[in-house]
Amino acid sequence: MTASGKIVSGVRTFVADVTEGFLEITHNSFALIGLAVAFVVLTLTARPDLRHAGEEQLRDWLQSRQVALLDMPVELDASERATATNPKDLPKEQAAVAYWLSKKYRVAPEPLSALVAEAYETGARTKIDPTLILAIMAIESSFNPFAQSAVGAQGLMQVMTRVHTEKYENFGGHFAAFDPVTNLRVGVKVLQECIARAGSVEGGLRYYVGAANLPDDGGYAAKVLAEHFRLRQVAGGRSAPMNPPATLSTQAPARAVPVTAPATAPDEAAGDKIALL
Repeated sequence: MTASGKIVSGVRTFVADVTEGFLEITHNSFALIGLAVAFVVLTLTARPDLRHAGEEQLRDWLQSRQVALLDMPVELDASERATATNPKDLPKEQAAVAYWLSKKYRVAPEPLSALVAEAYETGARTKIDPTLILAIMAIESSFNPFAQSAVGAQGLMQVMTRVHTEKYENFGGHFAAFDPVTNLRVGVKVLQECIARAGSVEGGLRYYVGAANLPDDGGYAAKVLAEHFRLRQVAGGRSAPMNPPATLSTQAPARAVPVTAPATAPDEAAGDKIALL
């Protein structure tokens, strides 16, 4: 064999050996990868805690990457904090009430739907007409969950938070006054006590506004009952007039006293409000 033939033969042998070794290594590597994957799958199946930990780490990594790209925090559970419900998911009567209130008070139907549903649930539990609860919210705050009066009444139902602090203890403290659902529940509890004390709804409304000891409630009970009547019409499938919203902040001294000047000064009237409730 010539020298050139020997070189060619050697090169072929070298290439064949390299190819065979590469294939062997690749085959073994694939086998090892397959075994590793199988081991990981079995481990995660047997140890759900490890799987959850891995998923959380992966999720955190993906979120951190998204924050870096968008320059904005990622909170996938933010919608769970929102007080909102699709009105189409409500029963027909509740949906009609929610849409009517939304149109009249210019509030989005989704949060109103959540409040309507809560009012119906709380009303059934406390034996109070849910449309009366909604009427009080309408007159008190026009469905502004962050409303505050001159004397410190707060939230949807304008509850005197500093007077009813103990009622918020089961909800984590007095800051819960600005949680719409919590304020509704506490307000209904106050209303329930007022009605029981007065013996009637109209009398209970006078207690609720702090005018039980005054000759006049400034028209508060009439406004609430008129709105209550309209809401009952809507709930019954009938049309109701949509007068311009007239919010009466019942906790403010200037609005809790009669139109004609009473003997009781405004500051004393506010004191009566706090004492009564």
